[in-house]
Amino acid sequence: MSKVYNVGIIGGGVSGAVIALELAKYGIENILLEKEESLVNSSPFCHLHAGGNLYPDISTEQCKVLMKQSIAMARLFPQSIDQRPTFISIPKSETYKVSDIQNRLNVLVDYYKTLIKEDPKNKILGSPEDYYNIFTKEDLNTLVKQPTVTVPKTANQWITNALKLIDYTQLKTPIILVQEYGWNFFRLGAQAQLALNKATQCNLQLNTNVSKVEDVKHLKLGYNWKIHTKNAVHKVKYLVNSCGFKTGEIDTTLNLNTKRLIEFKAAYVSKWQPINGLIPELIFHGKRGTPNGMVQLTPYCNDYYQIHGMTKDVTLFDNGLIQSKTNQSQPEFNAIIKEKLKSGWKENDIEQRTKNAISNVTKFIPTFKSAIPGSKPLYGAQQIPGDDPILRVGEVSFPSKFYARSEIIKASSALTVANQIIYKIQEEAIIPTIKTVVTKNVLLNSISKNDINALASKLATQRGYPNSLAKLVIDRD
Repeated sequence: MSKVYNVGIIGGGVSGAVIALELAKYGIENILLEKEESLVNSSPFCHLHAGGNLYPDISTEQCKVLMKQSIAMARLFPQSIDQRPTFISIPKSETYKVSDIQNRLNVLVDYYKTLIKEDPKNKILGSPEDYYNIFTKEDLNTLVKQPTVTVPKTANQWITNALKLIDYTQLKTPIILVQEYGWNFFRLGAQAQLALNKATQCNLQLNTNVSKVEDVKHLKLGYNWKIHTKNAVHKVKYLVNSCGFKTGEIDTTLNLNTKRLIEFKAAYVSKWQPINGLIPELIFHGKRGTPNGMVQLTPYCNDYYQIHGMTKDVTLFDNGLIQSKTNQSQPEFNAIIKEKLKSGWKENDIEQRTKNAISNVTKFIPTFKSAIPGSKPLYGAQQIPGDDPILRVGEVSFPSKFYARSEIIKASSALTVANQIIYKIQEEAIIPTIKTVVTKNVLLNSISKNDINALASKLATQRGYPNSLAKLVIDRD
């Protein structure tokens, strides 16, 4: 009799990879099927949303969830976390209030204290008292006169380095520096792939496209699903749909109609002149979709910078946010966006969009006009369950028996989804009850920093990006 797996996972993005790792940790046999040649090829991420401070419009409750989930993921994948802070500001042209952001930060400080009280190992963002720092206009005028520091150690030093570049007269005061760190998806993908290659309880199948999913529950065969690929049919008791923005395609084959949005977005890689010291990630808030949409500048190694601009000339696209129809689970992008997702970008489109992104940054950093395109964009599509386009916390749903659909929007939700699925498969008697909950994942902990460095660099190169994007700005032990 051919192999029967407890769990079959379709899609090896961050959610599918973490689900497989957590199942393997408990000795639960699973098969992970990914159509690409490596894991975590999904929509790229660059920021650990440990507080959601890039989103002034979302609820405080969502911010708290993002903080809790981000801390849990950072504990799993420490070698993917860049420990540099984030500069949060509001241009004078915008209606957002600094006081509203500060009030929310005070709630987050208290919540962070609660998380640390629950488990002291949650203290990965520094002391709660240092989670954020406020800088008045007088502070800025004083700090800008201080010397640049090559590798800043204090909040004042980080702000001083940033002020050497920023035209802060355009910004409302006070300005905020918050301990939301960088997050490197090449490094997370490398560590996950190396760990799953070692996992005896996970059959990792790369370069494997799923052609059909067959529901055979009614046949009472001792398994509930057949997953068809080109060369095999895999038998599984429990099915996990972790296909990211394409989750609707599996739902369609199973005659499930689910309301969802999908959104195509891009960030741009630029190369800039060497500067004297490290700078924090820089955020200039603005209303999404308007000409003054948020500008985000993320520093990488060797003078590379990633740019988001929440306008339709930069990160957002015409017809880039679409909704499923009443009788259709999977929304369909137009031909232009489909071509980008399938075959990549045309050179003139890369050039123009990257120049638009650079121009957007020069509104606040005048010398950034000397930046040049550094590579092709980082791009992809994300799912948003339901119909709220500003929702940033999505987890998992269970549309039918023995079936889970991962609905993460942000990578930080992946561990929460894995835990919920593990609970569900116990409830549905796929596996016996787990008597001891384990926080650490020994598979991940067994992977060395050097191995992560090597594979992360290889993944960046394979995908057509500078290998500098696979390195941490601030090296970790």
